Amino acid sequence: MNTSTNFRTAENGSCFFNRLFDIVAIGTALYLGLKLHGQVVTTSYIMLYFTVMAVYLYMAESVQLYRSWRVGTIQRNLALVVVCLCVAFGMMLVITFALKSTASYSRVVFGLWFCISFGITTFWRIAGRLVKNSLHAKGISVRRVAVVGCTPNAIRLIKEIQSKPEMGLTFCGVYDDREADRLTECSANLIGKVEECVEAARQGLFDKLYITLPLSADKRIADIIQRLGDTTVDVHLVPDFLLYNLMHARLGNVGEVETLSVFESPYYGARDWVKRSFDIVVSSIALILLALPMLGIAVAIKATSRGPVLFKQDRYGLDGKPIKVFKFRSMTVQDNGAKVVQAKKGDARITPLGAVLRRTSLDELPQFINVFFGDMSVVGPRPHAVAHNEEYRKLVAFYMLRHKVKPGITGWAQINGWRGETDSLEKMEKRVEYDLNYIKNWSLWWDTKIVFLTFFRGFTGKNVY
Repeated sequence: MNTSTNFRTAENGSCFFNRLFDIVAIGTALYLGLKLHGQVVTTSYIMLYFTVMAVYLYMAESVQLYRSWRVGTIQRNLALVVVCLCVAFGMMLVITFALKSTASYSRVVFGLWFCISFGITTFWRIAGRLVKNSLHAKGISVRRVAVVGCTPNAIRLIKEIQSKPEMGLTFCGVYDDREADRLTECSANLIGKVEECVEAARQGLFDKLYITLPLSADKRIADIIQRLGDTTVDVHLVPDFLLYNLMHARLGNVGEVETLSVFESPYYGARDWVKRSFDIVVSSIALILLALPMLGIAVAIKATSRGPVLFKQDRYGLDGKPIKVFKFRSMTVQDNGAKVVQAKKGDARITPLGAVLRRTSLDELPQFINVFFGDMSVVGPRPHAVAHNEEYRKLVAFYMLRHKVKPGITGWAQINGWRGETDSLEKMEKRVEYDLNYIKNWSLWWDTKIVFLTFFRGFTGKNVY
């Protein structure tokens, strides 16, 4: 047998039809919107349709909208549809305003087009999921699943299968050479030895087999796979990658050699464009809306203490490269020293106005300038002082992985209470844990959620002074 590999990303065959249906649905929505408003389809509207579809499909790929319906919840899928539609129609409006062609189109048609598109694309997804669930309940299109090896990965896999019947998978049992009394959570699911698994596969007693043995058992895994080559079951390997704390693992290649990334930024391909677009839009709006309040703060700082209005701090940015971060000055003038002395409660260096700015996070408003010019993001791990970084990178595992993304004005750690002074190693470890969790699970929808929650949780805190 040829030993070369050919990795592909998992995608259900129905994904093509999902894309096609969205293309037809949004086109139909435009036609209905025009008809309801008593207008006809023109070349200019057709051009707008292609613009909307190009942006919509681009966004859909970046947020993985067309993953198999066996993955994810209907709520998540509908939320992603809303995000894609809003970005696509928002981009259409920006283009029409930029070209000064808004007078050529009807706002009513735009509104009808968006609403009907939302209605059709969400209705068919809900209806499709209900039909699938009904078929699964009747045993139609259900795949029988067995597992080799009672490992932590196997336990997680079994829980996923049993808790999400909408995936259309039925769990048959676990095959392991150990006796039931040596197993813990898998003992009730044990149905035989590995040798019996191969024979059961030959008899077609299950459709899918997941091998969850540890990578250290590579010879055993190779032997099982070799013997399963005499069967027709789908075989999947569930390696214990959790050992390596992978960050955005994905398949790649160097020429003809296939590779698997271990640590990588979440903003690859279209995602980088999506993240940057989000930052530019939000920072632009923020700078316009906050221009007068920021001017007022600047005047107040100048009137109440000596020194510059803005304070430029040395920080590490993307990939650990040095950047200058802007803040309203809240202390008496200080240098970026080799040793960091964090602000403490009642710190004499903090000015009276500075205490208010820090407590309400208003001192960080100038960082929207950093975001606009690309040094920072609206959402991301908060930047630490350079000396702080050098200290904690030696003490906290995976600390520098925070710099696989740009630092942010707000972040997942901050809205969960891990902001302000880190006067213990445990506090820093917890902050890093939340930062890495954000990076591993990044999505545009999560960024939007964090920005929203910041208004309720992120401006103040017991450790902020």
